[in-house]
Amino acid sequence: MPGSPLPVDGPSGEERATTGWRERLGRISFGTLPGVVLGLIAVCVYFWVSEPLFMTWSNWENIVRAESVVAILAIGMTYVLLTGGIDLSVASSTAVTSMSFALLLQDGVDWRLGMAICVLIGLGLGVVNGSLIGFAKIPFFVVTLGTLAIFQSIALLVTEGGAGVFLIGNAEFDSLSDAINGSVGPIPNLLIIVAVLYVVSSFVLSLSQYGRSVYALGSNREAARLIGIPVTVVLVSVYAMSGLTAGAAGVAQTALLAGATPIASTTLMLTVVTAVLIGGVALTGGQGNLLGTIVAVVFLGVIENGLTLSGVAEFWQGFVTGLILIAAVAVGVVREFGFGLQRLRSA
Repeated sequence: MPGSPLPVDGPSGEERATTGWRERLGRISFGTLPGVVLGLIAVCVYFWVSEPLFMTWSNWENIVRAESVVAILAIGMTYVLLTGGIDLSVASSTAVTSMSFALLLQDGVDWRLGMAICVLIGLGLGVVNGSLIGFAKIPFFVVTLGTLAIFQSIALLVTEGGAGVFLIGNAEFDSLSDAINGSVGPIPNLLIIVAVLYVVSSFVLSLSQYGRSVYALGSNREAARLIGIPVTVVLVSVYAMSGLTAGAAGVAQTALLAGATPIASTTLMLTVVTAVLIGGVALTGGQGNLLGTIVAVVFLGVIENGLTLSGVAEFWQGFVTGLILIAAVAVGVVREFGFGLQRLRSA
């Protein structure tokens, strides 16, 4: 009949909307999380059977303390990677903040004031990175690779010769240690601190307009700009977040080591990036969440702890971490390819 709509083959608009909703939910909310959880369970079962000490509470406290710095840094790195960038300078930033904090405590500065200064220093380092990337339009890889070396040099310069600082017996450090290394009943204070940081950061990322802007930048930066998102401001803010977490990690590292060294860890940045990518954050941005990140941090911590209990040499642990990183990125590439084929078939 004239004016009647022509029949159209394929799914209806409602069905396409439902399919799209399910796909977005699977990619943003869950991602690779089920696979990481299954892997974590399998590794825990293996080490539980092979190493009797593995499932003791004291050993899990050791895992919490050993991975706390990585867990804190991974928050900031998650924000950065979600925009499609990366911060290669996190280990050097942590060295600067840790050394600064230790020197302040050595000079008798109240540990609470010193902690605030340390976090602000980290924030400043992050703002430097973000400003060069956001305002000066210098590629993130060039900026953070350059500041990796610059921040490392700063950490060496503030020590007047590169010597470490040891705080055993320092009154302010003792107060800090009680606050950071203590526990509430059987629960380590560090676990509580990290949990609070993740809950707050996840709320901001998942439920705020700012969090949606971070995802939008990683998905399509030009489209984000066209709909009115202040791209430059968001870019600066995520690197500032990375610097902020470097400041917090510097505090935790100083408390754990009872001092500080100006030499940045050679594996810290690799471990942080590995955790975020294993947790489901896409290297190209726009996909992933902090739940996956923290599960991946625990996964890496369990592997490292289990290998140590098994007597495996430390250099093999780095070998294993590198293999896991390659595997995580490869899985992400294959997964993206699969979603691309699915969209082509449904087009």
